[in-house]
Amino acid sequence: MNPAPHTVAALFPHACVLVDYDTGTTKLRTVPKQPTDLAATVVRLDEAAASWGTVEVPAVLPAYRRVPLQWRLGAVLAVLVTAAVRVGGRWRFRRLVRLACCGRSLRPVTGHQARYAVRAVRWASWPMPTRWACLEESTAAAVLLAAAGRRAEWRHGVAIDPVRLHAWLVDQHGAPVEERPDTALYGATYTPDGPGPAREGQGETTP
Repeated sequence: MNPAPHTVAALFPHACVLVDYDTGTTKLRTVPKQPTDLAATVVRLDEAAASWGTVEVPAVLPAYRRVPLQWRLGAVLAVLVTAAVRVGGRWRFRRLVRLACCGRSLRPVTGHQARYAVRAVRWASWPMPTRWACLEESTAAAVLLAAAGRRAEWRHGVAIDPVRLHAWLVDQHGAPVEERPDTALYGATYTPDGPGPAREGQGETTP
């Protein structure tokens, strides 16, 4: 039995990134001779082109895209729930990951529902007085979709050169929802089904 079921080893051709999904701790290691010896779920990822931590981003804020009122109202509650779960403690990373996966048994999300959820959460997140990054934002969007009776295709993943983490949603075809093009550099290491890549039949994009 795997002694560390919530640790994922993202195995690139020239590096191994360990992500502890209990604490959020990330470690860079050399590629082990026997990956099966790692106390972790091993996810093999292709190495993407080096970005050196720089990507092109728009010089202006994106235009506001109208979202139906019911989605905006729901997003306010989803953001508040996510913020409450996030507060304090060593295990807040684990709590957020579990919350992001809360709708795993629900009906699949559609493309427009996923877009509405992400846009509404970003709208509702503007007043947040604390750090509110991709993990919190994508988790709140997943909560909003669960409240609507839909399974959010939530992803958390790793990119390399340099090592960085990201959380996002994909649509029913595996395409990132309302994300920058560089999201394609990330390989998924955790989904609503648990540690590891997307299961057969679930859309996924890889580096």
